[in-house]
Amino acid sequence: MALIGILIVLASVGAGFAIAGGNFAVLIQPSEFVVIIGAAIGALVATAPGKMRARVTHAIKGAFKDAVPKKEHYVEALKLQYEVYQAVRRNGVLVLEQHLSDPAKSPMFKKYGSFMANHHAVSFFTEALEQMVAGVDVMDVDGLLEAELDTLAEEGHLPVGLIKTVGDSLPGIGIVAAVLGIIVTMGHMDAPPAVIGMHVAAALVGTFLGILLCYGVLQPLANNAELQEVHLMRYLQCLRAGLIASMKGASPAVAVEFARKAIFTDERPSSKEMQKALSALKG
Repeated sequence: MALIGILIVLASVGAGFAIAGGNFAVLIQPSEFVVIIGAAIGALVATAPGKMRARVTHAIKGAFKDAVPKKEHYVEALKLQYEVYQAVRRNGVLVLEQHLSDPAKSPMFKKYGSFMANHHAVSFFTEALEQMVAGVDVMDVDGLLEAELDTLAEEGHLPVGLIKTVGDSLPGIGIVAAVLGIIVTMGHMDAPPAVIGMHVAAALVGTFLGILLCYGVLQPLANNAELQEVHLMRYLQCLRAGLIASMKGASPAVAVEFARKAIFTDERPSSKEMQKALSALKG
């Protein structure tokens, strides 16, 4: 959807320019592109230490994917939790060892493809279950999960912040490109008015590109990546709520209800939908 949105932005700007009688050839200014894009990449390289550049690249790529969990994904996560807690209730926590040794081959886990495709969720949930099997106190497990959620949230926030910072710099870089264009224009003041006009137009393209790339491309991508991180955290909170409720002694159905309540309302399956899904598992 991010790509579609960006294409709509570019098409709308281009259509408006065409309606106004603009000449698209004027917008093709390689020198302006070199200044703006090159300076933006340089600013990112100077700003992002260590592995941050790789994280920024990953965040931008992720913004072009729709990884937000849907209702059916949450239903799968809730059904998996119910199976896990039911197995523990019937056979004790040690029954999980055979499933946790290789979750990808576990008959319990591999049925839920959307969950297994989410590597953050698999790692988060299985490592928490390992602590449960090891007999770690429920409050300590909750503290560990909270610490991991805080770490993941900050890890996701940092590259998004860098993308926004580079995006915010683009209008200023566009002004730099425009000033350079005006400097070039001043060297052609003895040229005919039409030639001078073309140079001025070329200079203004720099400002135009800087503003367009900022507010029409990078900022939307950064916001998209940020919102996807929020939804990932919510998915993990769903797993955390159910697990902690189960460790505190709640029945599997009640633990799943705690997990269900942690889901955003417009993506949350209804109580009746979950009763039907869990009844199918029992059957």
